[in-house]
Amino acid sequence: MKKTAIILGATGLTGSILLEMLLEDSSFEKIKLFSRSSAENKSPKIEEHLIDMFQLEDYSEAFKADVVFCCIGTTKSKTPNKETYKKIDYGIPVTAAKLAKQNGISTFIVISALGADENSSVFYNKTKGEMQRDVLKQHIENTYILQPSLIVGDRGESRLGEKVATLFMKTFGFLIPKKYKMIKAETIAEAMVVLAKQGFPKQQITSDEIKQIAIKTN
Repeated sequence: MKKTAIILGATGLTGSILLEMLLEDSSFEKIKLFSRSSAENKSPKIEEHLIDMFQLEDYSEAFKADVVFCCIGTTKSKTPNKETYKKIDYGIPVTAAKLAKQNGISTFIVISALGADENSSVFYNKTKGEMQRDVLKQHIENTYILQPSLIVGDRGESRLGEKVATLFMKTFGFLIPKKYKMIKAETIAEAMVVLAKQGFPKQQITSDEIKQIAIKTN
């Protein structure tokens, strides 16, 4: 049976790649996009909802599918205000998970981060950890939390910190454990598609495991 997917964050780096993959995948017949800005794609498979993402709960009637892909995320440089940051990186994914549970959606896949830890003293790691905790509390049948290391790809913007980290990893990559090595956004998107179709025995999936899952698309 063909699937309907929801993507949150389809205009971001990983989300935009995931969207293209799903458009080409015949097992997905409809893709619902929830976003504040348009993905500017006129495919007949797309059903686009341009909304205030902080009011996602108001759109529960439209929030129905077989699988939710949550690619929402921001950065400290983009969102320096901690309250707004938490509304994005914690509030949106957790609200989406609650809606998924409410509407009987059986698969929920969300991108977190490798350092996520609800007990961390670092605000950003703590926020991701709290998000993971409260997504898991929804007890959605197939919940997968991806914990990538540094995500690389063509963002169409300059990030000095990312460039420095990428150069370091390329130079000293042989010294870095597998789960800390940088990962391509395309690899994450590939793994998300595989998880939606085949599942995985673990709910929390690290970078090295994401890479292994993505290989199954080839």
